[in-house]
Amino acid sequence: MKSIAIMGASGHCKVIAEIALENGYDNIVFVDLNPTIDMLGEYPVADEDTDLENFINDKYDFIVGIGDAKIRRKVQEKLINKGANVVTLIHPSAVIAYDAKIGTGTVVMAGAVVNPGTTVGDGVIINTGASVDHDNMIGDYAHISVGAHTAGTVAIGDNTWLGIGAVVSNNLSICSNCVIGAGAVVVKNIIKEGTYVGVPAKKID
Repeated sequence: MKSIAIMGASGHCKVIAEIALENGYDNIVFVDLNPTIDMLGEYPVADEDTDLENFINDKYDFIVGIGDAKIRRKVQEKLINKGANVVTLIHPSAVIAYDAKIGTGTVVMAGAVVNPGTTVGDGVIINTGASVDHDNMIGDYAHISVGAHTAGTVAIGDNTWLGIGAVVSNNLSICSNCVIGAGAVVVKNIIKEGTYVGVPAKKID
């Protein structure tokens, strides 16, 4: 039996569970801090406070299904420090270039594309139908949302979130800890943390 514990209990976690199933996991459990949730879809939800150590001791694989980048980082680092085996999950329909590097704890969802020469960091989400073109650098715990696209030679900083349908033009960089709003188009480097929206993307905070 191939077992995995998914940290969190949300809709995003249900998508991760489907990817785990496609990757041959036949024993799937969610682990959450909310003790009032006992099932998510067809899968059980365990209490993190009381059950986490048992799953680590039983040699479950782990993946973090939490959307917030800073919390995702904190939980993944805690798991690694406890000796848990944090894995990377890639949906079978995703297209990953032969030389692309995908970090620990990253999830690549259905229909996503990661092109040649690209490095994707730890704990990243490459969401459904997103594309990351050639020679990109995607920082740790970044999130490329559903249908978002980065052109060639783009650098995305740690913890930065590209919203649904956002587009980043070629040869640009976005610093860490940014939010790029849904449908925004980035046409110049972003060097200050903050939230950027619109066409072209402009800072609003």
